[in-house]
Amino acid sequence: MALRNTLAWGALMIGALVITYTWAPSVGNKELIAPESRKDAVNFKLTDSTGQEVQLSDYKDKVVLLNFWATWCGPCEVEIPWFKEFETAYKDKGFAILGISTDDSGWPTVRAYVETRKMNYRVLLEDSKMPAPYKDIEAIPTTYLIDREGRIAGTHTGLVSKSVYQDGIEKLLAN
Repeated sequence: MALRNTLAWGALMIGALVITYTWAPSVGNKELIAPESRKDAVNFKLTDSTGQEVQLSDYKDKVVLLNFWATWCGPCEVEIPWFKEFETAYKDKGFAILGISTDDSGWPTVRAYVETRKMNYRVLLEDSKMPAPYKDIEAIPTTYLIDREGRIAGTHTGLVSKSVYQDGIEKLLAN
């Protein structure tokens, strides 16, 4: 009986930790960083699902939503339909989404996930060469909004509302 209670208590604690780290509210300011306080986004080079090399600097002059996600992430599952809508609505206005999967299982798992969900934006796979601050991400989803000058205008860790993203995107596109 004591073992059963110990196992039940352990399962409860693990469940609480999982909920805390996957469904926790966003960390970060819901308002954009003032232009004079923005820092340059660090460039990186990754490969997309077709084998094409992609750099963040390729998206200079565009507003970029840079999203770190995983196939097993519940909040990421919530965000994906929003991001698909944003890609459709804003891609002709100088906007792009880069979704960087943090899955250790690699392209076979990620490709299947992307195809099943009909993700219409570019997906990349994180690797060990990612520079800071990206390699230091401790929770997913983590999302950066990057302005047309390549500066970080907003950072969100965890799930935020669709309107927070949409408002930020529209403000950045208007400038």
